[in-house]
Amino acid sequence: MAEQRRMGYRWNLRTLMAQRGLWKSTELLPLLRSRGINLSESQVYRLVTGTPERFSGRTIAALCDILDCEIGELLEVVVEVRAAKTANAPRRPEDLGVQPGNPIARRVRIVPDHEDG
Repeated sequence: MAEQRRMGYRWNLRTLMAQRGLWKSTELLPLLRSRGINLSESQVYRLVTGTPERFSGRTIAALCDILDCEIGELLEVVVEVRAAKTANAPRRPEDLGVQPGNPIARRVRIVPDHEDG
């Protein structure tokens, strides 16, 4: 049976900050700036409180340096493996019971119950 692998990740920035005694996103701001990463307060807040979809390699490198951690600690890859939903699905129309001249859908015409003449 075919399997489907859904990739994701856990963003552990907030946990790592807490382990290092950094409790506020504003504490991270000057540490990032000293490494050449110029983000606004709101950008740093979103980085800490959310799970970013996109980020630069330089930002990741700076965060790893600040937190004295490896990339895998900051960004933990999560793989969900499950059976593919379409693994046993019919692949050809005839497997669905469709025959030439015997369509599944039929065209219909809707007419009102009472026609005003």
